[in-house]
Amino acid sequence: MKFADRILQWYSHNKRDLPWRGSTDPYRIWLSEILMQQTRIDQGTPYYRKFLEVFPTVHHLADAPEEQVMKLWQGLGYYNRARNLHFTAQFVSRELEGVFPNTYEGLLELKGVGAYTASAIASICFNEKRGVVDGNVFRVLSRYFGLATPIDRPQGQKEFQLLAQELLPSDHLGDYNQGLMEFGAVQCTPKKPHCGSCPFQAACVACRENRIANLPVKQGKTKVKKEFLHYGLKWADNGQLLCRQRPVKGYWPKLYEFIGVHLKEKNSFEQAEQMLRREMALGEEEELRLINTVAVRHQLSHRALELYFWSTEEVRTSSPEKRLLAVQKMNEFAWPVPLADFLQRMNF
Repeated sequence: MKFADRILQWYSHNKRDLPWRGSTDPYRIWLSEILMQQTRIDQGTPYYRKFLEVFPTVHHLADAPEEQVMKLWQGLGYYNRARNLHFTAQFVSRELEGVFPNTYEGLLELKGVGAYTASAIASICFNEKRGVVDGNVFRVLSRYFGLATPIDRPQGQKEFQLLAQELLPSDHLGDYNQGLMEFGAVQCTPKKPHCGSCPFQAACVACRENRIANLPVKQGKTKVKKEFLHYGLKWADNGQLLCRQRPVKGYWPKLYEFIGVHLKEKNSFEQAEQMLRREMALGEEEELRLINTVAVRHQLSHRALELYFWSTEEVRTSSPEKRLLAVQKMNEFAWPVPLADFLQRMNF
């Protein structure tokens, strides 16, 4: 039995019941693919359901304020995806009259849609013969064929893309591509793959040669930098806590944060306080006190963050009712996860 036939057979018996499965609606498939990038299925599925509930069509998404889209996205990370999602929805709704391109090349023209996403949509929705290559596919193909070409280098990516294209069946292209990705996610997992029940066990090079733990190969690792964030809480003239919107560039694009300083080195608390006092424009007589001496840690793909929160006396001694009203108002905005969690506590 051919490789593709085995994948299709396995998929027919083992596919998970996911809300976008069985659909060939380009809007729903595009939405699922964008939401699930860099996201686990169990984490992303509730977001997909919520997005579809609030924005049942591309026109609804296009007409929504960006702030609403960002708020609904809150917690998924990689926030430029949300901005690209909104931009593309507006483009499809207004320039293409709500009709998604029906070819791989046309889909590639959409902002935020790369080769993988375009291949997935083209094959699932339009039965176009395009092989998909994501992390799951890299893993399955590298193990089955024993390929040690680094998948994080152009040569490896080209090699795997050509192989994925060669393996495509003549029909049922959407099911095959979904099946291949599903096989990597469920059967041929990164750690402790289920080799005993694998239909490819006898033919799998990695299994025969005991190389499963070594494949796929990545040549380089991304260096993670540390950053130290000190945030100050102070009432504004309108009775709300002072906050600001982050710039488009960098991490947490256009999300909201408290007034603060971002440091590349772990300065002493005394040094951090002086910098924060200047940023908050505090007078010498105004007290500023550290709330947490143990850092709130948050991991991003390229950053390891340590967060500290400071408070003026006026905020610290304010009534619970005033804090609650401030939190309710600020919750209308989209916040980074560690700041959103802090807002929910506000019990200092």
